[in-house]
Amino acid sequence: MPRTPSEFSVHIMMEGGHREEVRFPTIQEFQKWYSGELMPKAASEDFISVPIKNIQGEYMVVRPARVISLRVEPLFAGSVDRY
Repeated sequence: MPRTPSEFSVHIMMEGGHREEVRFPTIQEFQKWYSGELMPKAASEDFISVPIKNIQGEYMVVRPARVISLRVEPLFAGSVDRY
């Protein structure tokens, strides 16, 4: 029986070598943000908001044109925390 991820870690790689990690509770929430916010403005130099649901009072904005790649990693409840 396949395991179900408890959340998804999205690693955002940007120009200049900067990397950031944000987490989404479901793959559908990531896909909604990706297809609704990031992709329509892929060539834009305007900032878009990146949801950071697990940190209260903080927010992150990025320029979509500066995002080089994304890596989506499923995290399981039994996964070892990497911090």
